[in-house]
Amino acid sequence: MDNIAADNQKNSNSSSAWIMVSLMMVAYIFSFIDRYILGLLIEPIKADLNLTDTQIGLLLGPAFAIFYATMGLPLGYMADRLKRISIVSIGIFVWSLATAASGLAQNFWHLFTARMMVGVGEATLSPCALSIINDSFPAEKRGRPIGVYTMGMSIGPACAYLAGAAVLTWTNNAGLISIPVIGELAPWQLAFIIVGLPGILLAILVNTRKEPKRPIDHNPKGNLKEGITDALKFFAKKRWVYASFILPACVMTIIAYSQAWVPAMFQRTWGMEASTYAYINGLLLLAFGPISNNVAGWLCDHWANKGHKDAGLRVLILGAVILLPTGILAPLMPTPTLCLILYTINTIGTAFTSSSALVTLLRVVPANLKGLSVAFYLMCISLAGLLIGPTVVGILNDTVFTQQDGVRYSMSVVPLIIGTPVLLLIPYMRKFYLKELEEIEGK
Repeated sequence: MDNIAADNQKNSNSSSAWIMVSLMMVAYIFSFIDRYILGLLIEPIKADLNLTDTQIGLLLGPAFAIFYATMGLPLGYMADRLKRISIVSIGIFVWSLATAASGLAQNFWHLFTARMMVGVGEATLSPCALSIINDSFPAEKRGRPIGVYTMGMSIGPACAYLAGAAVLTWTNNAGLISIPVIGELAPWQLAFIIVGLPGILLAILVNTRKEPKRPIDHNPKGNLKEGITDALKFFAKKRWVYASFILPACVMTIIAYSQAWVPAMFQRTWGMEASTYAYINGLLLLAFGPISNNVAGWLCDHWANKGHKDAGLRVLILGAVILLPTGILAPLMPTPTLCLILYTINTIGTAFTSSSALVTLLRVVPANLKGLSVAFYLMCISLAGLLIGPTVVGILNDTVFTQQDGVRYSMSVVPLIIGTPVLLLIPYMRKFYLKELEEIEGK
């Protein structure tokens, strides 16, 4: 009877853990919807608010990155010490409300401020979510739940495109929408409000879940009780270990965030309406993105069970090898069909890199630095991706490739210059990661 009770308790805990993973994945999906919807609305926002491509690039990148990246470290510190469920639920509420408020923007600075608050809210999610997942599963079984969580990176943009396309199709036919008290709203304004408000209900639901217990760390290297400054010294000491997976992940985010310009590129290059592109790309992302994330998680676990200590890093390198050349070549394709095919392959590489980077990170950090380490990782890749990706594309559009379809050349040049040196350095950086694993296992 005791064995039966123990098995029932184990199954109950496992079910609760997977429910938590599912909720965190949904939250991640919502975060990407609220983050990516702006890219679909570039042309009408630019026209209505009289903005330049450089200003659009600032909205797509730095406005969001200012707090999304910098708030990550203090929030990661809090995730290692405070109730993570509460932090996440408050964050979801803040970014959802800020997304809805974006629909009320009347000028550049209104929209810039709203985007900053979206960044503040979303900064709470991954440090807490990954810390929760880490504490809910044993080390040899974390690949799949992390892969499920990071499916949000594929499903989120897909849902953003599909929802945005549906809203734009409807509102463009209806024209200006009049709402009591608020007044008349353009289609792009209503799109922000519609995708933002449901997140408030999700925040309430997440807040009802139970916080998982934190494990006791028996690793001598895990006895770090100091604050953020001391943690940063620890990261600096291990800089080449972290660089082995952070730099390739930075390439991934630069390419991924620069793709916020893809709807505008299709419209300016081939005359394809944003809603048409959104439907097609949304379906492609749904078809290939989640599968790729799950395959990445499975491959991490499979190689780990085969005895490969650096299983996560191997999958990350494979993803980087896929996503860099496709990110460079896709914008240069002569037809929209070929461009979409290469971007679909690029999605697979992005999924492999994003899923395995987190597995790789959690493999080498002390237990009481999990949240802070994830925050540090996200700060690095977010600053790189958001500050370089969409921003530099916008600047190049206004200053170098000024022709109608110049955005395609801007989008090709950025990953070429940034990504090629990093890809060449991966074999050398891998040595530092393997050495770190040997040191951990030797203690």
